Formats: sequence, structure tokens, C-alpha cells
Amino acid sequence: MSFPTQITVSPVSGSRQLALFIKLPRMLYDGLPGYVPPLDMEERDMLSPRKAPFFEHGFACYFLAWRNGKPIGRISAQIDSFVLHQPGPRTGFFGALDTTEPKCIPLLLDAATVWLKKRGIERIRGPWTLNSNGQSGVMIEGQNEIPMIGTPWHPATIAPALEQAGFHKAVDLLSYRMETGPQAEQANQIPANLRQRLGNITMRGLRLKHVDKDAEILREIYNDAWDGTWGNVPLTSNEVQSLLKALKPILRPAQYVLAEVEGEPAAIALVVPNMFDVSKDLGGAPTPLGWLKLGSRILKHDFHSARVVLLGVRKKYLGTALRAMLPVLIIDELMQRGHELPYRTIELGWVLETHEGLRKLIERIAPTPYKRHRMFEKILD
Repeated sequence: MSFPTQITVSPVSGSRQLALFIKLPRMLYDGLPGYVPPLDMEERDMLSPRKAPFFEHGFACYFLAWRNGKPIGRISAQIDSFVLHQPGPRTGFFGALDTTEPKCIPLLLDAATVWLKKRGIERIRGPWTLNSNGQSGVMIEGQNEIPMIGTPWHPATIAPALEQAGFHKAVDLLSYRMETGPQAEQANQIPANLRQRLGNITMRGLRLKHVDKDAEILREIYNDAWDGTWGNVPLTSNEVQSLLKALKPILRPAQYVLAEVEGEPAAIALVVPNMFDVSKDLGGAPTPLGWLKLGSRILKHDFHSARVVLLGVRKKYLGTALRAMLPVLIIDELMQRGHELPYRTIELGWVLETHEGLRKLIERIAPTPYKRHRMFEKILD
């Protein structure tokens, strides 16, 4: 579609435009304070229809904004079949919204909205890349903080442009930075006999000989814990398997925390090392020498920060002391494992601002969030 401002928005066509769509953020944001490009390889795994597990139960269309033959912005529009079965308006998503020119944002949103409306969508929500199990929200605060794996970066101009285009805040997602040193351990100090008082609670890590089984345990607990939560889309077996497969070169048993009560899996957490620790000086498309450096750093596990990407407690413990204390024990276990893993800081992210119980627990250790991402939505006429 064309506009008198000489900006055009068109669907991505062919492998060359898809490659351009994937690397466009680092072309646009290069040199902006606080921006560090992720690896193109990681972005390709997240967006390519041939690689991303999302496309097993969803479909999408990508759009590029152009001026005089030069790409100046991008957006995705996508529909997840799992979400269409949820109560309420038929909801579709937008995502991968990136530009340095706010005036092209309404045009990108119009393209995504038209595509979704033609397919019977009644509410548009985002940005998600590609659903709530991927990158979420527009960065509102934290542009100059350390980059973190799986966390989108945006200039401060995008959120106001979304509001001007008629989109309203749905909810904020908060990220907290937890130190793993003695001070944080003291802040999270729990009675030595707490586990015995609560029952037979044990903790274990990932079984490298049974990764598939442990991946399924992770999926079951996570889906049960967050079922019915705002925006939640259940994880499929293939999504979890693909995640652990992608993490295999950097996966350590201690990054997987499973709490068992009387021998039954009850709560889970998965910690992912921050790839930016080893790639941030190499750019999005490293040279051959850069790839050698990256491989060497990964082999040495030369990471100093990490992120909790999955955390959940089974719903059967709602209303019990275990429901409140299992996350405390999980965090305590993470800190204890900090003595065998090299991470000095761990990010606890995507905490819904409305989830007051979890926020109070985290804020005992990290009083204020250090990053904030915002989800927007709009009812379609």
C-alpha cells in the first residue's frame, strides 16, 4: 500500500526480503546508546517459518516499510490457533515492531490490522514475537541496562507512537536483576529446617541422559502453573524440545531446577546463560574469526549473567503454604547453585505488574524492576 508521504508498506516476499526483515533492527539501531545487536542466527531461529516451532500451530505475515527503496521499519501480524480457542474476542497479534521513525508506525500497524481483520480477528494485541512464549512487549525503561537474551530492545519513541495510533496499555511486564552474592543470599535467607517442616522436598538438576523426559516435566508444570494467566499460550512439546536443543551447547545440569514434593514434580525453573556476555562485541553477523572467538567463549562457559526463562508451581498447591514457599525455595536453590555456576547476576523477567504475590517475593531481594516492557491492545471495528 502506498501513501503520499512516500512511505510504502508491503508484505515480505522471498528469502532475500526475509533475511532483510530479520537483520533490520541492527541496521536501524546501530550506534544508538544502549543497543547491542543479537546474533542474526538467533533471530532467524525465532522468525523463520522453517525453523520456529510457532508455525506448527500459528501463521504470520511480515511487512516492511520503505522510503525511496530503503527499509525504514518492520512489523509482523500473526494468529495462534491456540489463542482462538480462548474465551473473549478473537485475538491476533502484532510483533517484531522496529523503526527509528515514529511516523511510519501507524502505517505498519494499519498493514498488520488489515491483514488480521481479513481473517476474522476482533482484537489485536502485542508486540509479541511471535506469541507470549517469545519476546514480549515494547521497552519502556531500561534501554541503557545490560542487554539480556530473549529481551527486546526499543528506542523510547515507539511506545508513544503506539498510543497515538489508538492502542492502549494492556499490562506491563517487569524484569528484576538479582545478585547472586552473599548480600542477596542473606536477603532471601530462610529457616534451615523449612523444607522438613513443609514435607519431603528435594531439588535436582537436569538429567543429561534423560533430557527429553525432563523437558516434558518442565512443559507440564509450566503449562499447569500459568494456565488462564493473562496472555498465556501453552508450550508444546516441540517448543520445549527445540529450546533445550538450541541451548545444548551452553546447557549445564545446574541451570534446571526441579522441586519435588514427596517425589512428585511440583515446581520448576530454567535458567539460560546470557548470550550477549559472549557475543556483544562480535556484532550480529560475526566474521570467521568472530565465530571462532564465540565458540571458544561458549566452550569455556564464559558467562557472567543469566535469565530465568521459565518458572512455575503446580496449581494443586494454590491456597497452601507450599504455593507461597516453593518459589522461595527455588530462588534459594538458584543462589546456592550460583557457587558452582559463573553467573554474578540473574534476571527474573516477564513478571506481570498485576502478579503482586510474586513481585513481593522478588522485591525482598531486588526492590525495584530495572527493565519494563509494555503490552498494548486495541479492539478492531
